[in-house]
Amino acid sequence: MLDRSNMIYLYDGSFNGLLCCVFESYDKKEIPVEILAPDIPQAILFPVKEIMTDPQKVNRVLVSIPKKMGHEALDFVRQAFLTCLPQKELYILRFMRMGYCHGPSVMDMLANDAVNILFKAVKHLKNESHLFKGFLRFSVFNNVLVGEIEPNNYVLPLLRQHFCQRYPEERFLIFDKTHGMALAYHPYQSAIIAVEDLVLPEPDKKEQSFRELWRLFYKTIEVKGRHNPQCRMSHMPKRYWKYMTEFNRPQKSLPISAYTGGKKLLDSGSDEQR
Repeated sequence: MLDRSNMIYLYDGSFNGLLCCVFESYDKKEIPVEILAPDIPQAILFPVKEIMTDPQKVNRVLVSIPKKMGHEALDFVRQAFLTCLPQKELYILRFMRMGYCHGPSVMDMLANDAVNILFKAVKHLKNESHLFKGFLRFSVFNNVLVGEIEPNNYVLPLLRQHFCQRYPEERFLIFDKTHGMALAYHPYQSAIIAVEDLVLPEPDKKEQSFRELWRLFYKTIEVKGRHNPQCRMSHMPKRYWKYMTEFNRPQKSLPISAYTGGKKLLDSGSDEQR
């Protein structure tokens, strides 16, 4: 019989660490009131049990999920961990307990609160990552494409394959300011690394020229008679505008040479791909 103890699990904040929390819950036949990562400030009112990450326990849980619930459930749990859902660890624990009991059918049990809440969180994660595939803007610094984002969810793992396949011959870096992480790519090699802050130099004249060309293109391509700010807000939410070149006006207007200079760069057939 399960003991719904007044115990808090403290883990290292990793997915493997969470799997060890699941193992501990089953091994001790207890359900914690909270599962916390060390970087989440909380007023702790209950006893704390520190859960160490054990590779053997991780492997046992990883093997058991597709065996008991199917491979779709394993992918779902991984994605649920990337969401910004408050108390996602407890919801994942509840989902997995149901999965071990009901098998693959747990993926269809949307009437259950834990399953339904996780499905909505994963849908939000996927929608946000999809939007960043279209809204992310790169600038060139020292022959490296650099883009910045401030997502609610941890979307870098979902963006990784898309951009690595889209720019296979480029060097690029996507900085996630929210989570202090970055996706770094060198031809055919990629890694997600911790980056506390990213301080970029001022863009050179060539980069400024390209930015002005893009702003000019965005402005002139509009059909004036169909101007619809509300429609734009629906398809391009304002929180994404901060790092989008077409909305990020320079502090000072560039001279007309910026436009002509950029046009010459395009006409010359520059090898630099935007």
